[in-house]
Amino acid sequence: MPVRAGELRERRPLIAVLAANVISVTGNWLSLIAIPVFVYATTGSVARTGIVAFWQGLPMVLSAVLGGPLIDRLGRRRVSVATDVVSAAAVGAIPLLHLFGQLHFWMLCTLVTVMGLCRSPGESARSVLMPHLAERAGTTVAKAASHFESARQLARLLGAPLAGVLSAVFSPATVLFADAATFLASAVLVAGGLRGFPAAAPVTDAPRVDLRTYRGELREGFAFLRRTRLLLAIVLMVMVTNALNQGWSAVLLPAHAADNLGGSVSLGVITGIASVGAIAGSTLYGSVFGRFRRWPVYAAAFFVAGAPRFLLAAVVPEAVPLGVLMVFSGLAAGILNPLIGPLVFELVPEELRSRVQGVSTAGALLAIPIGTLGSGLLAQAVGLTGAFWVTGGLYLLVTLCPLVFPVWRRMDSPSAHDDSELRPAAEPHPV
Repeated sequence: MPVRAGELRERRPLIAVLAANVISVTGNWLSLIAIPVFVYATTGSVARTGIVAFWQGLPMVLSAVLGGPLIDRLGRRRVSVATDVVSAAAVGAIPLLHLFGQLHFWMLCTLVTVMGLCRSPGESARSVLMPHLAERAGTTVAKAASHFESARQLARLLGAPLAGVLSAVFSPATVLFADAATFLASAVLVAGGLRGFPAAAPVTDAPRVDLRTYRGELREGFAFLRRTRLLLAIVLMVMVTNALNQGWSAVLLPAHAADNLGGSVSLGVITGIASVGAIAGSTLYGSVFGRFRRWPVYAAAFFVAGAPRFLLAAVVPEAVPLGVLMVFSGLAAGILNPLIGPLVFELVPEELRSRVQGVSTAGALLAIPIGTLGSGLLAQAVGLTGAFWVTGGLYLLVTLCPLVFPVWRRMDSPSAHDDSELRPAAEPHPV
């Protein structure tokens, strides 16, 4: 059945943001593959690879904390466009300086810091629009969340293999020029697609930004997170697993690929093939897994997505078995964001979403710099195999938490006034 012009106009903001996400996240994956490959290839140091990842991760946390109160005042459209433009300038400067032989290590760390500062506010500005975009398009938040996750994983599917191939055929520096172009394309899409969209405009009646107001709004976001125990438990778990995931993708896997798996092409293919599973997972959540209770799906998905890949890499240093496992790991990971996203919107009232989103994002990102730096130093000290055993074991312990603590079982009846305690369950709870 053809789509009428009026219906297309109503869906245009959602389509524009989904397309911008695909392009922007594709660019993120280009740099996430190319920068570690570039650093490891030019320095031979897994520790320096971790240091660069640290300086990209730390400002992500700071900007997530500090950016929340500003997003509404500046406007979600403006924040998204501005962060993409600045990211394009920063990532484009890396290969440009390298081309003229002027790229020193401290400059590289500075430029990735700028990229990190821009990433969280831009993604938060787009993600908090999800309920408004879904309402305008005439769809549910759950379906919109599934579309967002599928778009993100499609970008990973495109970006990671492309980055690996381009890094091998040309150079990692060439990949970063392409990355700059993706950020500019994303900015154009958001600027045009959200023009005149009320929810993306600045909040004109918001109080003036000063230090007292700023602290008050941040405190309000933290207070809401602290008293909503289910949301706090999810953020804490995601905080640890994000650190381990980033240590895997930004430090351990690039070094493992360079030493044992055949180089950047294998790295890109393995990373991209995980996205095939993730796209399937996010799609299946919208059509299949969304019908089941949230808690058992959440616990099972985290278990499959996490520790097995670390442990397999430690035991079997070959590309094919790891690639096969990454399909299932990606499928499980693809289920998680469409599950968690609507749950957060159920827990957080509209007037607090930008503040709580910023604080929650900061919490989820808080340990990433420590994870990347720690992974590099750990691998330097005990070798890659030892680092895989340690991080995989820690991941396994974290993914057992939803089976031990009862707070996660409230996922199927969420309440913004949840005052449950993180106590171990007295007896097993049937799935």
